[in-house]
Amino acid sequence: MTDEHRSVRTKAWGVGVTVGTYGFGFGALAVANGFSVAQAIALSLLVFTGASQFALVGVVGAGGAASGAAAALALGSRNAFYGLRLAPLLDVRGWRRLAAAQLTIDESTAVAISQRTHRLARTGFWTTGIAVFICWNAATAAGALAADQISDPKVIGLDAAVGAAFLALLWPQLTTTTTRAVAAGATVLALALTPVLPAGIPVLAAAAVALVVAWPGPHGAPTSSATPGARHE
Repeated sequence: MTDEHRSVRTKAWGVGVTVGTYGFGFGALAVANGFSVAQAIALSLLVFTGASQFALVGVVGAGGAASGAAAALALGSRNAFYGLRLAPLLDVRGWRRLAAAQLTIDESTAVAISQRTHRLARTGFWTTGIAVFICWNAATAAGALAADQISDPKVIGLDAAVGAAFLALLWPQLTTTTTRAVAAGATVLALALTPVLPAGIPVLAAAAVALVVAWPGPHGAPTSSATPGARHE
């Protein structure tokens, strides 16, 4: 193993531990909003995309079951675009494609495409994905079990956990003028619509801001520039 591969794996596990700890907030919040411990754990194992999970339990907790599912699907659909971007880097086949699909999240994609070679990209993707998966699911189980022992979750602030945890996941992604503008526009729209629309609908409307920005331009390219890929080695 080269020093570069060790460095990538160290970075990947750092990301995994850091991001994975937010799973505790998700597990606790899910139980506080009426999900069982088993349901909270199953969501993290099977869905495994933090933003969608927080959106689902937050909106369902506010009384919008159908719109909560729609919001989760809308947020989770971005992973399909990540898959298109990662396919030439990972070059996986057979059962590994299913594993790669499950581990295609914000963090594994970001670490992978930031590497200078395809081999390093693959190391970054798999290590980050596995690290986040292990830490996120362990933390979800701990959070769900802890929340189940609390008579009034609001006492420790779990009713405010959705916004805090979602912001913590989102903030590191706001690295360009475009992403900051999209976040600001989506926030303003959601706040304006919340008093007049049912729970969950403002979230879907806010997601439309990102779709408008990413919609292909007149020459078939998205309005924002693509991230340079790793070279093959």
